[in-house]
Amino acid sequence: MSRILITSALPYINGVKHLGNLAGSMLPADVYARFQRARGREVLYVCATDEHGTPAELAAAAAGQDVFTYCQEQHALQHDIGRAFGLSWDWFGRSSSPQNARLTQHFANVLEDRGLIEERTDKLVYSIDDGRFLPDRYIEGTCPVCGFEKARGDQCDNCNSLLDPIDLINPYSVISGSRNLETRETRHLYLLQSRLQGEIRGWLDSKAEFSGLARSIALKHLDEGLIDRGITRDLAWGVPVTRGGQPRTGFESKVFYVWFDAPIEYIAATEEWAQANGGDWRSWWREDEGASDVRYVEFMGKDNVAFHTVSFPATIIGSGEPWKTVDLLKAFNWLNWYGGKFSTSEGRGVFMDAALEILPPDCWRWYLTANSPEHSDSAFTWEQLTAAVNRDLADVLGNFVNRILKFCDTRFEGVVPRDGEPGPLEEKLFGEVSARIADLTDQFETIEVRKAAQALRALWVLGNEYLQEGAPWTAIKTDPARAAVIVRTAINLVGLYARVSAPVIPFAAETMALAVGEAWPPVWPSTDARAELSRAPAGLKITTPPVLFRKIEEADIAAWTARFGGGD
Repeated sequence: MSRILITSALPYINGVKHLGNLAGSMLPADVYARFQRARGREVLYVCATDEHGTPAELAAAAAGQDVFTYCQEQHALQHDIGRAFGLSWDWFGRSSSPQNARLTQHFANVLEDRGLIEERTDKLVYSIDDGRFLPDRYIEGTCPVCGFEKARGDQCDNCNSLLDPIDLINPYSVISGSRNLETRETRHLYLLQSRLQGEIRGWLDSKAEFSGLARSIALKHLDEGLIDRGITRDLAWGVPVTRGGQPRTGFESKVFYVWFDAPIEYIAATEEWAQANGGDWRSWWREDEGASDVRYVEFMGKDNVAFHTVSFPATIIGSGEPWKTVDLLKAFNWLNWYGGKFSTSEGRGVFMDAALEILPPDCWRWYLTANSPEHSDSAFTWEQLTAAVNRDLADVLGNFVNRILKFCDTRFEGVVPRDGEPGPLEEKLFGEVSARIADLTDQFETIEVRKAAQALRALWVLGNEYLQEGAPWTAIKTDPARAAVIVRTAINLVGLYARVSAPVIPFAAETMALAVGEAWPPVWPSTDARAELSRAPAGLKITTPPVLFRKIEEADIAAWTARFGGGD
């Protein structure tokens, strides 16, 4: 399809995100978006900060700010850090937007009109010392499923079970730590997911492209039987509960549950983008208004999959309206930190702002792509990071680019030479490069993240092998025309590398492109390597950039280990 809608998991507003958040959703989504744009597809990549619910209230209180000001500042911070990492969102919205409030209230009303929402009296945990109900993340305790001692009221991060606060063992208030808790009655709205079990299973069965991880998580919940899910909470910060455009009687002090309104923000963020840029958001989301030609691809970590394969589809399907649903959900496992998880709440691991203080963004983008937690959990180590930067970026790609451009500068006055014709060595190269481009294109297209990194590195290796075999520094002594052919071909390889590397390492790719006269933004190459390696014309003046990638030294690792932890 010519139009591709891309979304990634909405980062919580409660602080700068860690590298696990980046690796498990936003970065692979960006790599895919950049690749598809280079292919000439019309791409819309939207994301947003998830600003409602207890994480926002708790973080704001800890920062000594009102929640509105806190969210406003944190949104700007997350936006700026994401841009510094090269994340090419077309729009980075906010779930606290008026567009999201309107759409959330719309879906709730439509679902109720169709008999899929009802009021129920709940027994919820009430903190006597705090003088309030403790919804979801205001309460922690031991998971009744796996025994994890720091399970949240809505979900256990250890076994991924969806929980109800009242089910926790030995619960305590996150606000005060008090265990002086009791259950009291309160009224809430429930989405009757149990009535949609068959429709959601049928929908899932139609999604053959879902990653195996996403499908297995969804089937687990379906096989266990869907439960009706509360969609309102006793909180002040969130989307107000309305009925028919007016505050709902008895719900004046309640808001919609964050996991009800947050996925709707994907649609709302598109509306925000359209209003800011003069686009048509409905043609991306409404099947009856043009969205039938849209391919919708979503990226997220495994802890968010249940909500996007069960709860949000229940909202969309249950509405009975012709909304676009996701075609491919690419789920990722966890990037772990030395025997445990990266954790925002506990400040464990390397966070995006600190990461940029110690290495350029392309180093992180390459490492996290090449070591993506795609088919299993992966472990961050300083040693792996060093190998990715030193061996792959510096020794393979950087060495090739700097070596050939410096040679052209010193021996051909920085001008692409004219003499000579391709010989057997070039014919061999053309065949190998054509095959590698085809493989790389296929891996990007099918979103095989690690395989794409491997295929990209294999292309870089070909350049070094070609230079070693051609040895222009030797040929120029006896056969200047032969040296000219090698230099001209290698400079064209630099241009090719700029285009195929741009989805993963866009900053270095742009530097390479500008050095050899390639247009920017890049256009994805064909598999005709003979044509692709003839783009830089003879007589073109090139430039020699500084060293593309500085190597990581042992002293760097020692300093970073002292600062962040990890290591032996």
